[in-house]
Amino acid sequence: MPDLLIELFSEEIPARMQARACEDLKKRMTDGLVEAGLTYAGAAAFATPRRLTLALEGLLSESPTLCEERKGPRVDAPEKAIEGFLRGAGVVRDDLEVRYEKKGQVYFATITKPGRPAAEIVAEVLEDTIRNFPWPKSMRWGAGSLRWVRPLHSILCILTDDAGEAQVVPLDVDGIKAGASTEGHRFMAPGRFSVTSFEDYAAKLKRAKVVLNSEERAGHIWQEATNLAFARGLEVVEDKGLLAEVAGLVEWPVPLMGEIGAEFLDLPPEVLQSSMKEHQKFFSVRNPKTGRIEQFVTVANRETADHGATILAGNQKVLAARLADAKFFWENDLRIAKEGMGPWLESLANVTFHNKLGSQAERIARIAALAREIAPAVGADPDLAEQAAKVAKADLSSEMVYEFPELQGIMGRYYAAEAGLPEDVAAACEEHYAPLGPSDAVPSRAVSVTVALADKLDTLTGFWAIDEKPTGSKDPFALRRAALGVIRLVLDNNLRIRLDRFIDAQLLRHKIKLNAGNASADEIDTLEEVLDEIADHGVFVAAFHAVIDRVKAKDHKDLPEDGVLRTVGALVPDLSTDLLAFFHDRLKVYLRDQGLRHDVIDACLTLAGGDDFTLIVARARALQDVLRTEDGENLVQGFKRANNILTQAEEKDGVEYSFGADPKFAEDNTEKALFAALQDAEKTIAEAEKDEDFARAMGAMAGLRAPIDAFFEAVQINSDNEILRRNRLNMLHSIRQICLQAADLRRLEG
Repeated sequence: MPDLLIELFSEEIPARMQARACEDLKKRMTDGLVEAGLTYAGAAAFATPRRLTLALEGLLSESPTLCEERKGPRVDAPEKAIEGFLRGAGVVRDDLEVRYEKKGQVYFATITKPGRPAAEIVAEVLEDTIRNFPWPKSMRWGAGSLRWVRPLHSILCILTDDAGEAQVVPLDVDGIKAGASTEGHRFMAPGRFSVTSFEDYAAKLKRAKVVLNSEERAGHIWQEATNLAFARGLEVVEDKGLLAEVAGLVEWPVPLMGEIGAEFLDLPPEVLQSSMKEHQKFFSVRNPKTGRIEQFVTVANRETADHGATILAGNQKVLAARLADAKFFWENDLRIAKEGMGPWLESLANVTFHNKLGSQAERIARIAALAREIAPAVGADPDLAEQAAKVAKADLSSEMVYEFPELQGIMGRYYAAEAGLPEDVAAACEEHYAPLGPSDAVPSRAVSVTVALADKLDTLTGFWAIDEKPTGSKDPFALRRAALGVIRLVLDNNLRIRLDRFIDAQLLRHKIKLNAGNASADEIDTLEEVLDEIADHGVFVAAFHAVIDRVKAKDHKDLPEDGVLRTVGALVPDLSTDLLAFFHDRLKVYLRDQGLRHDVIDACLTLAGGDDFTLIVARARALQDVLRTEDGENLVQGFKRANNILTQAEEKDGVEYSFGADPKFAEDNTEKALFAALQDAEKTIAEAEKDEDFARAMGAMAGLRAPIDAFFEAVQINSDNEILRRNRLNMLHSIRQICLQAADLRRLEG
C-alpha cells in the first residue's frame, strides 16, 4: 500500500490560521479520498509559516470495482422513460435484465464501476481541495483565478510504494504543476531539494533549518526561553496563546533575551507585558523576588554570526519607542488620577453605551444605584459598593486604556489606588469585569462581587428592556456570558441572594429612562415610588399596586389605563419572568457540565426560591443523590403511577380530589400504614424545607417508597365503592402534594 505526501508551499501563512488550515486540509482530503473508495491507515497534518503538509499512510493503490443494481421502469412503460433510464444507467437495452414482480415485468440494470488508480483520485481530490479551501481570507495574484491565503508557489504530491519508489501525482492547478521537490528555510537554506517519502521529507527539512511540527517548535521556544531566564535568576511569564502564535511565525526558532531600558522598569508590569506582547510578540521575563518585568525574550527566525546581537539591538530600539509612549500615557493618567479622576468621569457622559440605553455615565449611575441595593445581600458596605461602582469604569477615558483596551480594569485599580480610594474600591475596579470566561477566577471580595453583579444585571436587564435578546447562535452583546457570570458569582461565593427584586428594580429603571419623554410628571413620580417600594418589599407586582392605591387615595384620581404607567406595569413582570427563564437555561448548561442532570434541575426550578441559585443547586444535589439509591428510583415510579391515576380520574370525573383523605375509610393495613407514613413524611419534609436541610427532606420523601409500593400492591384505587374510591384518590393527591414540597418529580425523565 502506498503512502501519500502533500505539501502546499506558499508565502507566509498568518499564524492564527495555521491550526485550522491543518485540520481543513486533513478533513477535506481524507473525506474526498474515502468517498472515492480509497481508505488509509493513518493521517497527520502539519503547518509552518510557509507550508501546509499532509501525510497519509497505507493508502489503497486503487479504488475497488463496484457493482450497483438499479431498478428501472416496467417493460411496457413508454419508450421515452426506458430511454431515460438507459442514459442514466449508462447501459444499452441488451444489458437490461427482465424480472417478474407483483406489478409485472420490470427492467433491472447492473452497473459496474471499475476501480481507478490512486494517483488519479488523489489529483481530483487535491485540486478540488485547493480551489475550494476555506481560508478566512484569501487573495488572487498575477493573472490567474486561483485564490489562496498568500501566493502559492509549489505543490509537492507524491505516492511512495512499499519498495520506496516515489511517483509524482500528475496535477496542474493554474499552471502550478505538482512535483517531488520543496524548499527549506528562506535565508539559511535557500534552493530546492527532492524527497521520496515523508521520513525523507521531514529529515531533509530539519537539515534545511525547518522544524515541521508546530508543537516541537513551541516546546523548543519555551525550553530555551526558560533556560535563558533561569540563568539570570528570572522567570518567563507563561502565556500559552503567545507561545502558539510565535511558534506559527518561525520555521527555525532562535530565542534571544533582551534588556528593557531602566527608565521603563517602574511602569506597571501589566503595561510592559501588554505592550511587548501585542506589538512585538515578546515574552515577558519577571524577577520573582520583586514581581517586576525586567527583561524580555524575542524569537528570531534564523541563526546569525553575531548570535542575535543585531536582531536584539533593533528589537530593543523599537521596544524603547513603544514604551516611551506607554510611559507618557502613564504619567499623564497618574496626574488625573491623583486629582480624583473627575475629568474621566465627566467625559463618560459623551461616550454612548448603546443608542437606546444612553451614555456610559447614565449606565454608571444605574449600576451605582443597584450596587447600593445589592450590597446588604452580599455582605458589602453599601457606601463602598456605590463608590466603587461610580469609579469602576473611569479608566475607560484614560490614555493608557485607549491605547491598550485589554488593560481596562487593571489600570482602574492602579488609578483608584493613586486617587487614595479604599483598597476594596480599587480592587473592584479590576475585578468587576470577572468572570469573562468559564476558566476565569471569580472575585471573592464583597465589594467586587457587588459591583460585578450590578454591572452584569444592568447589562442583561437593559437589553431585555429594549428587546435585544440573544437569538439562536447570535449574541452580539455577550448576554449569555453575562448571565453565566452572575451564576458563577452567586454559586462560587455561596451567596443567598434573591435576584428577582434586583431584576425588577433595574428593569423599571430602564423603562423609566426609555419612557421619560412620553410619560407625564405624575407617572414618572409614581414609577419612582414603585422603585422605593421594591427596595423595601422586593416584589414588583405588590409594590406597583401598593403605590397605585396610595396615589389614588392621596389624589382621589384614576390614572389613565393606556398611559405609560400602566404599560410599564404590565411589561416589567413578563420581562422579569423571561429573563429569569434565560438564567435558568444558562444554569442548566453550567450545572450539566458539573454532572447534574438537566431534568433534576428542572424538578427544582419550579419550587419557591427559583431566583435563589444557591438554593436551587443545594436542592438539586440532594435530589440527585437520592435518585441514585434504589428507594429514590422506585419512589419516582410510584409517584408517577399515583400522579397518572389521579390525573386521569380528575379529567374523567371533572373534579379535583384535593380535600384530604380520611383514615377512617381505610380498609387495608397497607392503606393505614400509608396514612401514617404520609403524616410523618409531611411533617419531616416541612421542617427540613424550613431548615433548608434538603438531604433530610429528600430522604423523608424516599422513605415513602415502601408504603406506597405496598399500597399499590394490596389496594385497588378505582374501587366499586365510590366512597373508598374518592378517599383513595384523595390519598394519591396527598402523595403528590407531599412529594412536590421537596421536588417536582413530574419533571423527571424515565
